[in-house]
Amino acid sequence: MKTIARAAFAETEEKKSRFLAELVPYDHLAARLAELRAAHPKANHHVTAYRYLNDEDQLIEHGKDDGEPSGTSGVPCLKVLQGRDLINVAVIVTRYFGGVKLGTGGLVRAYSGAANAVCSVADFIDYVPKGEAELFAGFSDAGTLEQACAQDGITVLDRQFDSMGTHIRISGPKDLVAELAGRFPIHRD
Repeated sequence: MKTIARAAFAETEEKKSRFLAELVPYDHLAARLAELRAAHPKANHHVTAYRYLNDEDQLIEHGKDDGEPSGTSGVPCLKVLQGRDLINVAVIVTRYFGGVKLGTGGLVRAYSGAANAVCSVADFIDYVPKGEAELFAGFSDAGTLEQACAQDGITVLDRQFDSMGTHIRISGPKDLVAELAGRFPIHRD
């Protein structure tokens, strides 16, 4: 599976209708959609599609037509994301109507074309599942814990000291986080 390194943009045109497509991280979908609605108040539609993994690692995916005929826009955009095996991403296609009706087949082609266009210019990276863990080391092993937390991909979210040692909360690649949690388990008294 792949995801995006950063947001991407592409514009296409079909029979005088303009299609502005953006590919964004799923976590940015709601905010970016609100920004686009404010920036393009005269646009006729803001079609969305997304795919992401929830906290239970279940795949959640959906396409929304936003006033276009049912199944002619959101689902075709979703199929592009599926076909490219993308995860934790959303596509937003803003349409300015050009005065010529496209018909259902034309809408499907136009929206999937816009989604493909933005995917063609996006920078993709391998998707690496993320996780978080709390780690503990007594003072004698605190240096080893700090060194382990300095690995590439590990982010220290919180660090606290008490009379027993060092408590560190980290995030990073799920497999690496699980390995460190096994090496430096939290001891609850």
